[in-house]
Amino acid sequence: MSARGPVAAGPATASAPLLEARGLTKHFPVRKTRLAPRGAVVHAVDDVSLALPAGSVTAIVGESGSGKSTLAKLLARLIRPTSGQLLLDGGDIPPTSRVRRSYARQVQLVLQDPFSSLNPVHDVRYHLARPLKVHRLAGQGGDLDQSVADLLERVALLPAAQFAAKYPHELSGGQRQRVAIARALAVAPRILLADEPVSMLDVSIRLGVLNLLADLRERDGLAIAYVTHDIASARYLADVIAVMYAGQIVESGPAGSVTDQPAHPYTQLLLSAAPDPDRAQAPALRGRGAPPNLVTPPAGCRFHPRCPHAMRICADTPPAMTQVAAGHASACWLHAPDLDRLQRSPLAPGDPHISGAGERAAPPPPPAPEPGKET
Repeated sequence: MSARGPVAAGPATASAPLLEARGLTKHFPVRKTRLAPRGAVVHAVDDVSLALPAGSVTAIVGESGSGKSTLAKLLARLIRPTSGQLLLDGGDIPPTSRVRRSYARQVQLVLQDPFSSLNPVHDVRYHLARPLKVHRLAGQGGDLDQSVADLLERVALLPAAQFAAKYPHELSGGQRQRVAIARALAVAPRILLADEPVSMLDVSIRLGVLNLLADLRERDGLAIAYVTHDIASARYLADVIAVMYAGQIVESGPAGSVTDQPAHPYTQLLLSAAPDPDRAQAPALRGRGAPPNLVTPPAGCRFHPRCPHAMRICADTPPAMTQVAAGHASACWLHAPDLDRLQRSPLAPGDPHISGAGERAAPPPPPAPEPGKET
């Protein structure tokens, strides 16, 4: 998907997407301060379109502050968009209480920290039985216990009876995350939104959770959105990768194409920081600066204050998504064939065209001490 068009379908996306976002935008108002005038907003997500087909994993990749988690909450309808549209099975979603409950059953969110998402005063059985009762999916007594046991077996927590009686503090990080996934699976969802599901886990147990997500895709045909800052894990788990920067999707396409032939300088920067022994040659790219202030985002391309390839047009005009390969698109002026010489002229650090465009100015030097005074 792209910030201005749908993300390319992966190999298992022949049918229409289960969930589709069109032009989703979320601006958060901020209090008036010396640096934020009245009416200022945080441009958390800007004009993002995304499709989640059945039986596929779409990875949403980017550094902290890029808008990934906000996008996941928009897809889960936990927060209302400023503008844009969500489509379930190609149709609009009416704002009624009955539809909200049905939507919540079909679209489930797994949060980043499994310990904070589980109530420490209740055991695992309570956490798994609660959604079954709320959505009236299981009877009482033995039927409910069997449903809980089945959920624990699905996420490989065995023996089920032993784990059902445990409390969150008695479980490891990986086991808690499996309970959180089991709770999401309790209502038989069609779409699973996994927001950084392994970032809080030890490296030694991350692979088990990722394999569980891959198994859910293959066995149950779930549409999975995998939100992560780790593009290396996205390469192996996802069918499609959408790269976010400063609230916008800047590159999208099949996972192998995006990681082996990255077209956007920001994607190249992410990959240069993620060693991969299977990649023939790692991109050698060094950027500068830091993510921009999203209250006053840079004009033109939001990445241009950090981009080593920035051109004059990058500071003035936002780039459109351009197809660079089959199903692979990038929002970068480097792929525009019809730029004139002035537009292609490079921007150097300190160029007046990029002053105030998101980079922080260097602090002034301290005043010199007066003669005869100690410093």
